[in-house]
Amino acid sequence: MRTGTFIERPNRFVAYVDIDGVREKCHVKNTGRCAEILTPGSDLILEGPFAGRGTRYDVIAAYKNGVLVNIDSQAPNRVALESVNEVLGPVDVVKPEYTYGNSRIDLFAEQGGRKILMEVKGVTLERDGVAMFPDAPTERGLKHVRELASSPEDGFEPCILFLIQMSGVKCFTPNYETHREFGEALEEASGAGVRVLAYDCVVAEDSMTLGKPVDVRLGHS
Repeated sequence: MRTGTFIERPNRFVAYVDIDGVREKCHVKNTGRCAEILTPGSDLILEGPFAGRGTRYDVIAAYKNGVLVNIDSQAPNRVALESVNEVLGPVDVVKPEYTYGNSRIDLFAEQGGRKILMEVKGVTLERDGVAMFPDAPTERGLKHVRELASSPEDGFEPCILFLIQMSGVKCFTPNYETHREFGEALEEASGAGVRVLAYDCVVAEDSMTLGKPVDVRLGHS
């Protein structure tokens, strides 16, 4: 692990980072906007160096107002898989990347004959203690929510888990301002039997683990 200072992000895949006084081109492991996190002068946590690549380091976390925020988009699925028994209760079977309808749902679990589908969404956007998703319009996320809403007809018990990649938030809500359709679809899915769960995470420079349940607030304020 290395530390660096954010300079700029010319596109969603690349950031320029000051590492010990050297301007280094790094890979950003999150294609979301992260505009409130990746700001000039912010302190970053980097993985690497990696040999044989155009970018020797990956940006995986950043400090925002003294709070460490994980931005590795692959980390939430790992945490969910490791913590599925804590979130759902003991399960008999768990399978990642389960095909249902026209989507790949992140987790399938069997629990005493019950068939559970779980979609996992990583959350990096926070304002005034409120965690929100998405930070950019997400047609893929909208499709997943609608697929989950129809799954009870096929005997599944669906849930969507919003994993907030930081600690210390007060609640979670859909980001209606950025993608109203997603928020409204999540409300409809909740009414159709989809469990909407949110947890924060314990984030360290070299790890992220499941934290505590966070209050979910649906509906326009």
